[in-house]
Amino acid sequence: MDLAFLHPLYEQPGPWASVYVDTSRHTEDTPHERHLTAVALSRNLSGQGADDETCLAVRDALEELRHSPEPHGRVLFARAGEVVLDPPLARPPGRGSALWAPLPHTTPLLELAGEDPVCVVAYIDRKGAAFELRSALGRQEAGSVAGRQWPVHRTTTSDWSERHFQLKVENTWEHNAAEIADALSVCQEETRADLLILVGEEREKPAVRERLPKRLHDLVVDAPHGAGSRLLDDDVERARAEHVRQRAERELERFLAAREPDAEGRAGAVEGVPALVEAAREHRIDELLIRPDGPDAHLEVWIGEDPDQLAVRRSDLRVLGEQHSWPARADDALIRSAVATGAAALSVTPASEGEAPVGGMGALLRWT
Repeated sequence: MDLAFLHPLYEQPGPWASVYVDTSRHTEDTPHERHLTAVALSRNLSGQGADDETCLAVRDALEELRHSPEPHGRVLFARAGEVVLDPPLARPPGRGSALWAPLPHTTPLLELAGEDPVCVVAYIDRKGAAFELRSALGRQEAGSVAGRQWPVHRTTTSDWSERHFQLKVENTWEHNAAEIADALSVCQEETRADLLILVGEEREKPAVRERLPKRLHDLVVDAPHGAGSRLLDDDVERARAEHVRQRAERELERFLAAREPDAEGRAGAVEGVPALVEAAREHRIDELLIRPDGPDAHLEVWIGEDPDQLAVRRSDLRVLGEQHSWPARADDALIRSAVATGAAALSVTPASEGEAPVGGMGALLRWT
């Protein structure tokens, strides 16, 4: 996950309110239910010590969502009476939550907004194709291409003139497949889509796939069902979920290989809070790997005003010359450091079950 959009959260001091709200339910009672949620979450913040102005800002922002058609949810990050950032979520957070803490609680975003593969669904037929861009936040038209319109149908007779006609049909198919592949390639480049999902007849999909540039071959998925099937949406969601799982598996494999020391005894990955804190202070983290429900995520570390001012013990910060310090969750402190140094972060929960990283948090390093 590219964390750059979180920069505004670390340009101002805390404490911060972090509020995750589910907007996936849509019934006649939804506006009233969301009103009750707004009241409950703002009271929750007040009970944790949040100032009245911030509680009111959060409540007002939540009230504005009473009639929102958003399919999943939203997170609000607020301080000093102002909602600073309120990105939509790509997955429902379940029950709403509110936390008042020295740092924004950003770790849930790795699963709720981090891996949201964008895909182009290409509806292919013999005359052309229509493209649709899909993500967890919805769908939108992404263009179309029209090939040659005639001839496109075979005949069943076998005389010479009909065979000649059938060759023209074959030529039309090949021409149209090339046109569709070219247009799909341009669409992917413009949208930076993670997946290309081909919908159409079994004869048509391979013809397009074979004509795509090699760089796109690993992104292509054939949908088992056609455009008129109610199961097509399930096909798309399975493809997106598989993409997320494979990405997590690849990064976890990289981590496992990198944590083994080289011939000089140096490792390219670390795990455990003390080693991660040291790497963060030295700006060595290239990518954080986190299981948000791991036992180390909620461990307490100590932070100063700057992102690289963090330590396992408060006394360590004093040794580093930091006069002001606060306790914070280890995962949120490490994400703050990652944002400041341009590192990425990824939830490895979708990967196969296992013990790595130890404690649920690890990092690939920029240099060893």
